[in-house]
Amino acid sequence: MKIAFVTDTGTGQHPDYWEEKGIYCLPLQITCDGESKDEYTEITYSEVIQKLHEKKVLKTSLPSLGKIQDCFEKLKHEGYDTIFAVPICRGLSGTLDSMEMIANQLEMKFVGVDCYCTAVEQGCMIETAKKMYEANIPIDEIIKKLQSIADSCETVLLCDDLDHMKRGGRLTPMAAALGGLLKIKPILHIGKSTNGKVDVLDKVRTMKRAQDRVIKHLKELNVDSNYTFIVAHVDALDAAKEYAQKIESQIEGAKVKVIDLVSAVGIHTGLGCLALQVFNEMEKN
Repeated sequence: MKIAFVTDTGTGQHPDYWEEKGIYCLPLQITCDGESKDEYTEITYSEVIQKLHEKKVLKTSLPSLGKIQDCFEKLKHEGYDTIFAVPICRGLSGTLDSMEMIANQLEMKFVGVDCYCTAVEQGCMIETAKKMYEANIPIDEIIKKLQSIADSCETVLLCDDLDHMKRGGRLTPMAAALGGLLKIKPILHIGKSTNGKVDVLDKVRTMKRAQDRVIKHLKELNVDSNYTFIVAHVDALDAAKEYAQKIESQIEGAKVKVIDLVSAVGIHTGLGCLALQVFNEMEKN
């Protein structure tokens, strides 16, 4: 088999970043005021943040079917017969199913692995797959390894802007008003346990209590220093750094990296969101 490794910009990286690693990356689409643009190549992250400050309602969608088709046709012409894909998870997007459909139409073999989330874990999985393939490790072993990473991953979102969620239709005006009045902070999470869909983990009254609840949740999952820890934020760097320090102080050996939250998630959660993602690359097969 000649395998092409494919992902999308849910990883938080520009397609050029993946091209340098020999991995093909299709841009997700971001829609604002009725106009859809390809993430990173037609609209930058800073432009997304600016639109959030302008209180614009943004939406995300899978890469255009035409661009998936063009990419796969090009790969077939170059002699690839198999697509190995780790895109944004099925619970958030139809990307994986669309890739499989187009590969089948082109009579190419398709291997797709659901990451149950997106962001750094997704990028780790596609890069791990390619490295293992280049080390002549069988495909079934590669899939097993990726599934172990996905199974270990938990992502927890702390949303600060309930008005934004109301504008995007993800919270009723009454719930947003009540939440603001009572200073309720919803704690959302996504992973294998939620089948890759965003679900409510808990609701607390303050951001401090929310962070403490998240750390308790990690301890309940037996998350330890073997895990990769990422705190991502939507234009809230100082708060993200403080959150990372709190995690490091309460989970022995934890080393937390602070980054911007990927557009595919931040667009929906709004400004001020703090997201924690943990996963274990060392999980035993």
